Amino acid sequence: MDFSKMGELLSQAQTMKDQMDAKLADVTVEATSGGGAVTVRMNGKKVVQKITIDPSAASSAASDITLLEDLILAAVNEASRKADAASQASASSLLGGLNLPGL
Repeated sequence: MDFSKMGELLSQAQTMKDQMDAKLADVTVEATSGGGAVTVRMNGKKVVQKITIDPSAASSAASDITLLEDLILAAVNEASRKADAASQASASSLLGGLNLPGL
């Protein structure tokens, strides 16, 4: 194996990772639950940026807080799945279809 190009390959890989991270930070995904009662917005790096709770859901939560907790959890998990899909799409476009295992 020719190790003379190893440093260059590692540098290129780091550059590609940095580009992907920057691209994901700019991606915004949004998910709702409970028919729009709860909305979660996060970026492609899975940082939650905003949670919106419909006032009617908040007022009904006074009698059943666990329902509101479940709606928030469902919206966060769905936004996370969308962020994962955005991450995979970003990796695919950066790698140009190399079809590397695990990516």
